[in-house]
This record gives sequence, C-alpha cells and structure tokens, in this order.
Amino acid sequence: MHGLLSAYSPLSKVIRKKGIPYLCSPMPPSTRTPYTGSSRKLVLAFDVGTTYSGISYSILDPGQVPEIKGVTRFPAQEKVGGSSKIPTVIYYDKAGKVRAVGAEALRESLRDTIEDEGWVKAEWFKLHMRPKAITSSNPMDKIPPLPAGKSVVDLFGDFIRYLYSCAKLYITESHANGTQLWSSVERTIDFVLTHPNGWEGGQQQQMRKAAIQAGLVPDTIEGHARIRFVTEGEASLHFCIQSGLTTEALKSGGGVMIVDAGGGTIDLSAYGEGPTKGTFEEIASPQCHLQGSVYVTIRARTFLENYLRESKFVEDVEAMTEYFDKSAKLTFDSNPLFIKFGGARDRDPKLRIRGGQLTLSGTEVAAFFEPSVSCIIRAIKMQCMAAKKPISSLFLVGGFSASEYLFSKLKEELAPLGPNVCRPDSHLNKAVADGAVSFYLDHVVAMRVSRFLYGTKCKVNYDRKRADHVLRFAGVFNDVDGIPCLAGSFDVILPKDVQVSETQEFRKHYIQKAFDRIGLEAATSLIYCYRGALEKPLWWNGSSDFSALCTIKADTSKISRCLKPRLTTWGQTYYEMFFDIVLSFGLTELTAQIAWLEDGVEKRSPAKIVYDVDA
Repeated sequence: MHGLLSAYSPLSKVIRKKGIPYLCSPMPPSTRTPYTGSSRKLVLAFDVGTTYSGISYSILDPGQVPEIKGVTRFPAQEKVGGSSKIPTVIYYDKAGKVRAVGAEALRESLRDTIEDEGWVKAEWFKLHMRPKAITSSNPMDKIPPLPAGKSVVDLFGDFIRYLYSCAKLYITESHANGTQLWSSVERTIDFVLTHPNGWEGGQQQQMRKAAIQAGLVPDTIEGHARIRFVTEGEASLHFCIQSGLTTEALKSGGGVMIVDAGGGTIDLSAYGEGPTKGTFEEIASPQCHLQGSVYVTIRARTFLENYLRESKFVEDVEAMTEYFDKSAKLTFDSNPLFIKFGGARDRDPKLRIRGGQLTLSGTEVAAFFEPSVSCIIRAIKMQCMAAKKPISSLFLVGGFSASEYLFSKLKEELAPLGPNVCRPDSHLNKAVADGAVSFYLDHVVAMRVSRFLYGTKCKVNYDRKRADHVLRFAGVFNDVDGIPCLAGSFDVILPKDVQVSETQEFRKHYIQKAFDRIGLEAATSLIYCYRGALEKPLWWNGSSDFSALCTIKADTSKISRCLKPRLTTWGQTYYEMFFDIVLSFGLTELTAQIAWLEDGVEKRSPAKIVYDVDA
C-alpha cells in the first residue's frame, strides 16, 4: 500500500535469559519511504485475541515516513505506565446492555455489583466464530457459551467499538493537538482486522459486519473498502521483519517459520524470500490449530474439579484456576507448582494443601500442557516437511510463547531438525497488532499458498466412452438444447498447495442455457473447498470432504440482453450465455468477477461473494 517497503536491521544477537535463548535485536532504522498521499490519514489495527487484545496505529502525514505506534494506556489498567493489551472480556447486564469491558471489567470494586445485579461475563467469545472445519475434537473444548440473545457478531461489535473508543482517547491525549488531529482523520480511517490463519471468508464477513455494527464504517462499498484483513501469521511475519529478526535467517537462502502461539489458536506460517528484492512468499500452506493457552487452563480446571470433588476446597477451584491462568501457567518449568488460593488456615496435608496453597507435581502440570505442546511440535514438523525451502529459523510469538515450559520443550524436541528456535525478548503479545499496521504500510508478502483445493459443481456433456460417465448413466438428462448431460461434475479452479501471486487470476469458462433471456439475467456459482485425499476430484459426492465456501452472484443482464436466439433440433427457441468466473486468491481476502466478450472486447463486472458463515 502506498509503495512503502519494509525495514531490515543489522545482525541480531542471541542472549540468554534463565538459560533459554532469546533473539534480541535493536529496532532497525526504517527504510520506508515518505507517505505520498495528499492528505493526513490514520490507520488503526485491532488484534482481538481470545484472551487479550491490542491496538496499534500509524498517522500518515504527506512527505513524512510513517511510524508504527501502540496504544499502551487503557482505562482501569493496574500497571504503572500501561500495557500493550487488555483482557478480551465484556460484562452485560440482564437487559443485554454493555456494562464493563477490558480491564474495567476486572476491577475488584465491581465484584459486588456483578453478583447483586446478575451481570453476565463474556470471554473467549472469539472461538465461537471459528469455522467448523477446524473445530477441536478435544473433549476439553469447554468454551464458555455466548450470553443469551447475543451472537458472536454482537460481541465482536461491542468489543471493537470499545477498542475504537480507547484508540480515540489515547490518540487525542497523547499527541499534540490530539483532538484536532482526530477530527481531521476520523471519517477516513482505514482499519486492519487480524484473524487466525484458519479463519476464512465467512469469518471475515462476520468481522466486517461487526465493524459496521460498531459504527467504524458505513455499510457501503466505500465503507467496506476501508476494512482490510490479515492473518495473525502474516501480521507476525511483518512484526519480525520490522524488528530486524529475519535478516540473518534468510541469508542462507532458507525459510523462516512464524509460530504465533495465542490464547485460543496456534498459527503456523512459513516464508522465504520473494520473487523481487524486499518481498516474501509463503513456502507452505499456513496452519491453524485450536490448542492455545486457554486449553491448558481448561485442562487445569478439569483436573482441579476432579481432584477436589469430595473436599470442601471444591468451592475454591475458581480461585485456583484464576491463579494458575494469570500467575503460574507461564512460569511453570517442570518443577512442582504452588497454587495460592486462601489463607493460613486452609490446610489439608492429604490433599497437599498447606497455608492456603496447593502443591502440584511437575508431572501433573505437564499433563495440562501436553496436548498443546504435542500439537505444536507435530504441526511444526509437518510445516517443515511441506515447505518448499528448508526452514533455518523459527520465531515463536504470541502470549503463549512466554511459557517457559512450552519454549523449552520446543527447543528440546526440534533440535534434531536444525532450525534455530527463538523468540523476541520483549513485546511478545503485541506482534500481531504492530505487524498488522506494517502489513498495511509495507505489504511485503507477494505470494501466498492455497490452503485447499477450490472448485465448483457443474454439468458436463455425457461421454459414453468414459467409464466414470457410464457408471453414472442413471443420472443422464437432456439439457435445454437436447444434448445428454450429467450433473455433479467437479471443476477444479485452484489446486491445493499452489503459490499464488496477488495479481494472479484463476478463471474458468462456463455456459448457461435457458428458454428465455430472463433466466439468464443472473449467474450464480457455489464455490467449494475440497479437504479430501484426492489430488483432483472429478465428481462432487456430497461428502464432508466438500464444504461450501461461498456463493458467487453476478448480474449478467447486460450479457443476456445481447444474446441471439438459437434453435434446438426440434425447433424450440433457447438462449446460450458464455462467461468466465474470475477469482483472485492471492490477496488476504477472496475477490471475484465475471467476464464476457462484447463485440470482441472483454467486459468485466464485480461479483458479490456470499459466505456460509456456518461452514
């Protein structure tokens, strides 16, 4: 965007902290060019995480080199000097009205009010937006339900409305002439929303709807264009680039892997140097797994509930779980863990409780982590095998990456594979928000890899010489023009694991027939993702291997008005319309067009993409 290139740094150096390597590098001098726009602009990036959320931004002034800044002060924060993130928590009253959000929702002074007035807590709601295709089969997947009468879009809308108000407050208070600055840009703000690697068009559609509901942009074509999406993996890559962490890693000609370990999801992305200097390309299909840090907490809670079920301390499980989640989870390092929850009189040696403190063995606590750690290690090995270049460095970012146990296990298990495993020594939880702004400014990923095989269902002329056609003879029918046809053929538009540039188009030629022009005034095509084992499926069979991605809808009335009548062999008039569906998969959001010839000249029209959000 705006022709700006990313920054690179001098040689990074490795330091040691508690015996664990951290990658430490000074922020490199920026090589971005000055902003070439004619007027001031504001870019806001919202990273709505499962457990914590953050905001980064950049003020673009004509002739000035843009800088990325973070919102580090939020209402009701306890930390002196602020923090880069706030809890992703909302409290609603019985009438469904928002009463407290973020750090404000966790104030001790609210506890009595919450209990007396029956407020409902909404947390981890991001995971309710996940596609069915990556829903965890883990029996520990006990995600809190949504508040009654609220959809996940409602919650997203309420939360990003709050993030927007926090950004406005911070910018107006932190910049000279802040109020005037804000008023000069607020009607044209561009927003970047991040999402896990596994979220697809349906989830982007819900997030855009939430942004409109929150009042960020109007529900117009121009308003929609002010919202952009980027995966958390790609945003994290941009963060690593602007921090200078990838420079040395790519000198050998190998690739880098970004493992964004967050509260809900684990996102893996692999990149190598792109086709032109200063660009990057995906070298393996990105992955997304529901094994983030909240699942460690869920397993801990389940253990505590079972362990203390017959004791009076079962009522303290909530306090124990909270202490584990907030204080003990990230510092655990295989040694016994002490969970504080009560006072000196809380004692039961048989249950290993003394002085209001429960002692758990390292083996017990490791079991809480094991499924997540195993999943991450397995996914990294798969990504290394699939990558088109050898992985020389692995960067671990995200809130869960601060876990000493997780990092040490990755170092231990991945040592034989060769890649250098490291993590930035600071701001682990702001990588996505900062990287999202860098994505907008620098936009260095030139090629992405298709995660699935994409195609559409269509009819084909019956061919009695083909065995697969003969097997389906019972389904033969005569088309409008009398030619025998078979329905259910699957036409591949984009194969899996193909590198796609941002400008590359995938198009297929289609024919639609009808007895009158009215029947051809609109074209509709259902696009499917194929997740099965076949390299090139020939027939759609209705199995779970095929999932509906979206419906492409186009106004073809301009084409139909120009059609000339044709005659069947029995003298019936009919019309035949030829057009192409043109899809662009290389951007972070799917785009579609239809194309047709008019007097020998190709014409195009945007096509509307409607997603099945339950897919």
